[in-house]
Amino acid sequence: MLSRKEKIMVKALGLFAEKGYVDTSTKEISAAAGVSEALIFKHFGNKDALLAHLIKSGYRRVLQYHKGMMTYKSAKDFLKNMIFLPSKLVAEEPLFWKLQERLSHIPFSKQQHDQFMKPVQPIIHRAFVELGYENPALETQYLLLIIDMLWKKEACGEIDNSLVIAKLLEKKYNLL
Repeated sequence: MLSRKEKIMVKALGLFAEKGYVDTSTKEISAAAGVSEALIFKHFGNKDALLAHLIKSGYRRVLQYHKGMMTYKSAKDFLKNMIFLPSKLVAEEPLFWKLQERLSHIPFSKQQHDQFMKPVQPIIHRAFVELGYENPALETQYLLLIIDMLWKKEACGEIDNSLVIAKLLEKKYNLL
């Protein structure tokens, strides 16, 4: 059973992801959640703060559920986990990632995503160094671009073969 605050968050996430943040009113959110509009303001202050809360809590959930995947055991395991992470994330929380994709140009949303990805970059670089790649910095940049493109395309439904692409990367990097 969801609390009224959780209902607001669930309905707001769905509406923001489907209709867009700008095109969704707090009145629509309150109607969908079956609460008063005043309760949204009581819990979150305003629509911007509600959005910020949704984004921050989404990344907290991701970090909580995927801590093990982001732990460095070996170069190959870490790279493999990073390659398959976009598909897992989008499959688990499609509305959150659809919202993130829609807002990827908004400074706050971009900042939250960059904070999420920042610790990953040096670890990917370390993995390519350990595996003896000629240009680990370039491989790191390439892989991060692919990962970023994969989750965005999958989140907005523009790609249906992301696992095939991940397997291609797995083969390219000899991670089998």
